[in-house]
Amino acid sequence: MKTKTSDQVKQVYFIVNPIAGNITKDTFPALVESHLDKKLFQWNIAFSQHAGHAAELSHEALRNGADIVVAVGGDGTINEVAQSLIGTTAVLGIIPSGSGNGLARHLNIPIHFEKALQLINSGEVAKIDTGTINGRIFVSIAGVGFDALVARLFAKESHRGFFTYFKIVAQRFQSYRPKTYKLKLDGHTTIKTKALFITLANSNQFGYNTTIAPNAELNDGLLDVCIVQKPNIFEMPLIINLLFLKMIHRSRFVQVHQAATIELIRRKNRVVNLDGEPVRLDKDLIIKINPLSLNIIIPSKNE
Repeated sequence: MKTKTSDQVKQVYFIVNPIAGNITKDTFPALVESHLDKKLFQWNIAFSQHAGHAAELSHEALRNGADIVVAVGGDGTINEVAQSLIGTTAVLGIIPSGSGNGLARHLNIPIHFEKALQLINSGEVAKIDTGTINGRIFVSIAGVGFDALVARLFAKESHRGFFTYFKIVAQRFQSYRPKTYKLKLDGHTTIKTKALFITLANSNQFGYNTTIAPNAELNDGLLDVCIVQKPNIFEMPLIINLLFLKMIHRSRFVQVHQAATIELIRRKNRVVNLDGEPVRLDKDLIIKINPLSLNIIIPSKNE
C-alpha cells in the first residue's frame, strides 16, 4: 500500500493559496529553501491569484513533469490541486494552512509549516480514494443541507476560522428547516428521510478536529454516508462534544451507512459542499468512489 519516496532527485511544485486561513505566506519560499532537502528535490513555487487558479497551476505543473505537487492551503486548495493528479503517478503533498484543515488532520500531517515541509523529505507515499458528485471531484468531505449552507456563508466571510464557523452555525441553526431526501445506496438500499444534513465522508472530519465519520477510511473503497437529524437547541452542546470526542455516530440523531455508489435526490438544486467549497449542482446527485486513485505523502509509521 505504501512506498518510501526514493533518493532520486524529484521535481516539486508548490502551489500556494496566499489567502487561505488568513495566514501570511510571504516567508514560505524562505522556509522551503531552509527545510527541503536539496539532495532529493528541485522545486518551483507559484501563488494562486483567484478561485480555480490552483487547478490551472496544478495542470501546468503536471505538463512540466512534476513528480510532486504540493497544495499550500486548506481543503479547497487541496481539491483544486488534486484534480489533475487523480489517476496519474504524480504525488500530492500537503502543507496545511487553511481554516479547518480536515484532510491534513485526518492524515496526521503537521499543521506547522516547518514540520510539514520536513514530512516531504521523510514521508511515505500512500494511495487513497477520491469521490465524485455528478463528475465533480472531492477528496475529503462532501455534503448537502445545513452543512452546505454553512459552507456557502463561510465562503463569503473575510475572516475565516473556527469562531467564524461557529458563529454561522449558531446564527442559522434554529431557523433552518430540515430538507427531504431520497437515497439509494449501491443500487439496492433505499432511504427516505428528512435531515438537517447528509455528509458523504471519505475522510473522517469537517476540520477543526470535528469528526463526523469516526470510522471513515481513505482507502476502503467506500464512502461513509452520515445522515444527521436536527436535535433541539438544548441538545446541541452534547452533539458538539460528541463531534470533538469522535463519538457522533453513537448519537440517536445520526445514522451512518457505507456505499461505493449513492444516488441522492433533492427537491431543489441547492448548494453542495465539496471539500468546504460551495458548488451549485443539479437536484439529482450521483456520488461515486474512485478507489486508490490519488497518491499522497503521509507521515511514516516510524516518525
